[in-house]
Amino acid sequence: MDNDTTYHFVGIKGTGMAAMALILHDRGLKVQGSDITQHTFTQRGLEKAGIKILPFDPANIHEGLTVIAGNSFTDDHPEIKKAREMGLKVYRYHEFLGKIIVGKTSIGVCGAHGKTSTTGLLSHVLSHIAPTDYLIGDGTGKGVPDARFFVYEADEYRRHFLATKPDYTIMTNIDFDHPDYYKDIDDVQSAFQTFANQTSKGIFAWGDDKRLRELKAKVPIYYYGTGENDDFRATNIKRTTSGSSYDVVFKGKDLGNFSIPLFGEHSILNSLAVIAVSYFEKVDLKEIRRELITFKGVKRRFSQRKIGNMTIIDDYAHHPSEIKATLDAARQEYPTKKIVVVFQPHTFSRTIALMGGFVKSLNLADHVFLTQIYSSPRESSGNVSSADLAKRLNNGGEILTVDNMSPLLDYDNDVIIFMGAGDIQKYEHSYEELLSHLSNKVN
Repeated sequence: MDNDTTYHFVGIKGTGMAAMALILHDRGLKVQGSDITQHTFTQRGLEKAGIKILPFDPANIHEGLTVIAGNSFTDDHPEIKKAREMGLKVYRYHEFLGKIIVGKTSIGVCGAHGKTSTTGLLSHVLSHIAPTDYLIGDGTGKGVPDARFFVYEADEYRRHFLATKPDYTIMTNIDFDHPDYYKDIDDVQSAFQTFANQTSKGIFAWGDDKRLRELKAKVPIYYYGTGENDDFRATNIKRTTSGSSYDVVFKGKDLGNFSIPLFGEHSILNSLAVIAVSYFEKVDLKEIRRELITFKGVKRRFSQRKIGNMTIIDDYAHHPSEIKATLDAARQEYPTKKIVVVFQPHTFSRTIALMGGFVKSLNLADHVFLTQIYSSPRESSGNVSSADLAKRLNNGGEILTVDNMSPLLDYDNDVIIFMGAGDIQKYEHSYEELLSHLSNKVN
């Protein structure tokens, strides 16, 4: 890294970009960035660090900058275009990530689902035991002096994770997603196979995923799960309204009992992966056990708050597998309450490609409300609507607008989960304002 340059992030409020900016800032480098003026949930961390956030403007680009370009923006973006015309160094986010992990024991966490939660849990455990840099896909990043580990979320979108070559890789699953880029599930699997080939010390993969079982690598592959043929196995699982506990066995060796204050089967699997990779780096089992029970979760993953007697959960789930996992967690923590979902479909291409899966997963809720489809900058329209999904559901499907959230007032002492990867939070905030207003009138 160059102490004489200022690192300018184009799209600094993006989840990965914000995390990376925080790491460079912690390393004592000069950091600034630009983005839209609309407030985002990643913004507060940047502001607290004193990192300057500018509105997009080509005038932001000048001599003495190294530019890191967010992957949401093409080379036609005015700032990126000007930087290239001036001959400044310009890196794409994933390219620069490949540079900053060098020199540490790097652990990349990839998978169609669960990578943010697993990265967050691994970062929490290791950073309280040894100096650890980490980059989590919820906008959280940290750099520390003389870090031993670098834990990072490795995103498979457009094969971006192939710009990194980790020592260890955790692979949570292989599933078909990003239909705007990947042709089919075999195309996705080929990307994960290439990433496995780039891993230098060891791979930890979920044993129930048949496509992960098909991977070949020059390094050992250890499978984790609940099956008898898994290397790291969770047994004697107990799931309660306060979390989960289980015993861990590694190839017949008893590693003891572990507890997590988390919900859903996927949380057990994520923590098992964390135990496995930590064990191979000779981290003390007692320390792992201690840190697991203090984990509070990551942003936008089953984040909860209470207003009156309603429980409101904010979750990033936007794929059928993620919806199913979130509902499983909600049923564990709230077994006696109605579980109501407000779901914002994310992109036309994903809605069309995974329609059957969405129906199957959403039908696990007690009632479902939908919003209009959130369209990304990559696609302006599509031959599908939320109404097409609604008519296939057997538990609701009414379409809400941000100006009228009153249908949710029919529920009392229940759980409402706002799910989506777009701007679902504006619907959540509208509902919370409605609840607060009614509560104030009553009081």
